[in-house]
Amino acid sequence: MNLKLKILWKCEKFVKNFTNREKNGMILGKFEKANLKGGVGVIQVKNVTKKYGKFVAVDNISFEVKDGEILGLLGPNGAGKSTTMNMITGYIEPTEGTIIVDDYDMSDKPKKAKRQIGYMPEGVPLYTDMTVKEFVTFMAEIKKVDKKNRRIKVGQIIEQTGLRDVQKKLIRNLSRGYKQRVSMAGALVGEPKVLILDEPTVGLDPKQITEIRSLIKELGKTHTIILSSHILSEVSQICQRVVIINKGKIVAEDTPENLETKVSSKNVVYVTVEDSENKITEVVKKIKDITNIKFIKENNDNTKQYLLESDKDVDLRKIVFQEFAKDNITIFELKKEDATLEDAFIKLIEGGN
Repeated sequence: MNLKLKILWKCEKFVKNFTNREKNGMILGKFEKANLKGGVGVIQVKNVTKKYGKFVAVDNISFEVKDGEILGLLGPNGAGKSTTMNMITGYIEPTEGTIIVDDYDMSDKPKKAKRQIGYMPEGVPLYTDMTVKEFVTFMAEIKKVDKKNRRIKVGQIIEQTGLRDVQKKLIRNLSRGYKQRVSMAGALVGEPKVLILDEPTVGLDPKQITEIRSLIKELGKTHTIILSSHILSEVSQICQRVVIINKGKIVAEDTPENLETKVSSKNVVYVTVEDSENKITEVVKKIKDITNIKFIKENNDNTKQYLLESDKDVDLRKIVFQEFAKDNITIFELKKEDATLEDAFIKLIEGGN
């Protein structure tokens, strides 16, 4: 084979191999993208410990947050929650263990890892002598947002966080709710994949809380979020999964719904009835699944409320409705008592699980 043919043959082989690799890479990329939420987490905390002298603030914890997930990080004061968040953001280093953010090891490549994070700390630390637009622009400069697109990006973030009408106002003249929005805008600058929000609704009035919650849910469609809050009903509404830390250790990790179910030790139904002949006690005896009945109160309209208890896996509502109707006992209200995330939190923290 002469030199010209040899070179041509090698070129064809190279192109064929490159094309095959490209195709395989494209297929792999689609596969990885389709399975990203079930695969390796965008945030990975592996066997992380933080010690201050002999005091262990965080003790060998591991968890991950998947792409597009909103994770609630809960714990009582002094549990190690803030220390954990500070280590994930790279503000402090772990004594032991590994933290990976979007495939970057925080210890080996801290700049690249931090670039993926937008952090909204508790207390809303802002430069109050700046206007809203000046502050967001300043954050864009710090995070090295491309100068060509900086003005557009700043405008988009101001719009996204609902700050357009106040963008020319000094931050010190804004309400607490708007200051929270400005802090959120600062966290969003630089298009981070991960948002870490520490007590984002603390100190807000009910209307402001609702607005910030809605904003967080909207941001959750395009970001991976870690949310810390002492308002457990908020976490239950917003977060898909919860990690509870106590005394530096993880004591629970699950969905809010599963945690609530796990700690529910009783199956209780409250029923409000009109029962002028006081037949309810006799009727209840016919229902074998009811293990206990307790009178709660008599209302102003002469209806009475009772607590009915049964085994954990029995739903009493259907059978109660049927049996009471047979004996002409009118039901005004029938509701099942459900455990809340607050119940789960208290039980787990007290070691009841």
